[in-house]
Amino acid sequence: MIDLSVKITQTEFGAIVGISQPAVSDLVSRGVLTEGETAAVWLRESFGHLREVAAGRAAAGDLDLATERAGLAKAQREKIEMQNAVTRNELAPVYLIEEVLAKAGARVSKILDTIPGTIRRREPSLSAATIAEIARDVAKVRNIAAAITLEDLRADDEQSDNDTDEQEQEPTET
Repeated sequence: MIDLSVKITQTEFGAIVGISQPAVSDLVSRGVLTEGETAAVWLRESFGHLREVAAGRAAAGDLDLATERAGLAKAQREKIEMQNAVTRNELAPVYLIEEVLAKAGARVSKILDTIPGTIRRREPSLSAATIAEIARDVAKVRNIAAAITLEDLRADDEQSDNDTDEQEQEPTET
């Protein structure tokens, strides 16, 4: 019978739990086992460590099979969710969206370019200077639309959200 209340060597502990002395030394160096403790303490510490590993709570930096499997399952689920969204036409490739927006932008640009001439024909009494101002304003709008970026859209969305929040906070007249 082994007396668990006494200190034992790494070799002896390894023989009890079925691992090599270098493996015990590694456990000590990683702080899993407290150096110089009794066999009982080392058994509690080693089994506590094994329970943590089995539960998927391995120490930082250690590879943890349970965590890795959970991560893989999550990635697979997200991939399937994206494929389903594409099938339901809820998602589209970026290049396709870029093509659609480019074509829509070109059509809008052509229509905007005709506005000054259309106004001139409908209102012949307008001066050339007024028509030129209209043309400048149309060009300004076209250039703003052409230069818009995703960040601009996000900023607009945030501003819109803030405006909505402010409107909700204003007291209403009764």
